[in-house]
Amino acid sequence: MSDATADPRFRRKPPKRPLRLSWADERIRGIFWQIIVVGIVGTIVWWLWSNTAHNLEVRRIATGFGFLHREAGLPIAESLISYEPTDTYLRALTVGVLNTLKVAVIGIVLATIIGTAIGIARLSRNFLVAKIAGFYVEVIRDLPLLLQLLFWYTIMQSLPGPRQAMQPVDGVFLSNRGFKVPALVWENAHTAAALAFVAGIVLTWLYARAARAKRMIDGQPRKVWPAAVALVLGLPILTWQVMGAPWEIDWPALRGFNFRGGLTVSPEFFALLVGLVTYTAAFIAEVVRAGILSVSLGQWEAAQALGLRSGSVLRLIVMPQALRVIIPPMTSNYLNLTKNSSLAVAIGYQDIVSIANTTLNQTGQAIEGIAIIMLVYLTISLSISLFMNWYNARIALVER
Repeated sequence: MSDATADPRFRRKPPKRPLRLSWADERIRGIFWQIIVVGIVGTIVWWLWSNTAHNLEVRRIATGFGFLHREAGLPIAESLISYEPTDTYLRALTVGVLNTLKVAVIGIVLATIIGTAIGIARLSRNFLVAKIAGFYVEVIRDLPLLLQLLFWYTIMQSLPGPRQAMQPVDGVFLSNRGFKVPALVWENAHTAAALAFVAGIVLTWLYARAARAKRMIDGQPRKVWPAAVALVLGLPILTWQVMGAPWEIDWPALRGFNFRGGLTVSPEFFALLVGLVTYTAAFIAEVVRAGILSVSLGQWEAAQALGLRSGSVLRLIVMPQALRVIIPPMTSNYLNLTKNSSLAVAIGYQDIVSIANTTLNQTGQAIEGIAIIMLVYLTISLSISLFMNWYNARIALVER
């Protein structure tokens, strides 16, 4: 029956019943039980808080976050910002947060690349490639992550010392002290060029979006790559040239019993990163494989009937559709990688968990230390979830 001929009485909302203060009204019963539940939860929270405060007062344990401004006296082997043991606990914890973020960001990028490649390889028509990828996934997923971290750390510790360091290429040394690679002496010109590179990416995206909108209006294609080259490559190079074009390489060299100069990748960071990446990539591979298989076979056949190659079909037709299936479980894997980085304490990498544990042992303020750890991981996890949910909503099919 159409809307024009339908009886308008059936399209009206039913009238709301007045709220009666009677136990026979299910709404009153619902409100009553909700008040009871909230009261019980509030009572339990109040009891826990008062009991904890009383015990801390009896044992004369200070509370609050005033300790953050005291001198830490805590040595930290590696940090992204300058740090000395004479700095405060707040700066030490900041170093721990940055170390955690460094592992999480690099690990997510590498795990995504490797996991995607392995997931595609599992669907390869080449028997050997598909079986090797399948063997990798089955073995890595069945081994505990902590065991894998200890395995990689043991390998790093079994390498020769600095004097007998392995040198695969000139300027690169591999020893039980970690990797030593040449490093660029960073100056203000490099920072400006990096900012120009980010600005070029944003401007290229805006230009591509505008070009796509104009094409929808007049049907005329517009080339984006000339503007992309000029903005993404030309703008940073021009900025670097204007600021003097500094280019100085710091080469590592053996001095005494250790190396001096260059960039150091510590054994702890390397073992943690490799363990997290290889472990998470195995799960991502299965997510990618399931997403590709979710696209109907008719999509492949139609694309091949048009003469497209397999690589083009996968890149242009299958993967954009598979992303709608891949993104939700991929978010869970990103969150797991971030939270699993807390196992760094087992191999001596000083992330937020390690530094916070040392802090609470020195200050005796365990509640505040645990709260800081929980707040850091909660913030990182919520940030990842918000970004992935935004991206998932962006690529979702919109019904008209």
